[in-house]
Amino acid sequence: MIISIASGKGGTGKTLVATSLAISLRNEEKVQLLDCDVEEPDSHLFLKPAITVSEPVCIPVPKVDYARCTFCGECARVCAYKAIAVVPGSVLIFDQLCHGCGACSYLCPEKAISEEGREMGVVESGRSGNIEFVQGRLIVGEAMAVPVIRRVKQKINRNRTALLDVSPGTSCPVVN
Repeated sequence: MIISIASGKGGTGKTLVATSLAISLRNEEKVQLLDCDVEEPDSHLFLKPAITVSEPVCIPVPKVDYARCTFCGECARVCAYKAIAVVPGSVLIFDQLCHGCGACSYLCPEKAISEEGREMGVVESGRSGNIEFVQGRLIVGEAMAVPVIRRVKQKINRNRTALLDVSPGTSCPVVN
């Protein structure tokens, strides 16, 4: 079973409910708590888990091979997020705007664009007694929480009751 604890507002006690539920279930059944509030993870303050694994979360961002690039502008044209601009003799990459969709590298007629990972957060895993614990942590200043949340959700153990401490609000992180 997967149970998400959510609210449209911060400070309503989501984390307290999620951690209390995890503690109350720890002896009854196998339980896992996943802190999906990657901008302000704080479930660890209540559970005090021993973190044993830390994995970086990266998204692919474009890298231009200027030996092959003809500055045709196709990459900038197909970029839905305006993360690429082509000016005479140069291609400007705004990696903070890039969503890692890969359209630019796929559609470049000269195959002059490859992708390299840009770290945007980490996913940490560990235990607090019988409770499996997973949390995502977004790097301060990053605008997109969704890739880190997706990586946290990949850690859901289908053999346990999974409790998700969700981000506050009603925006993309919550929907994800």
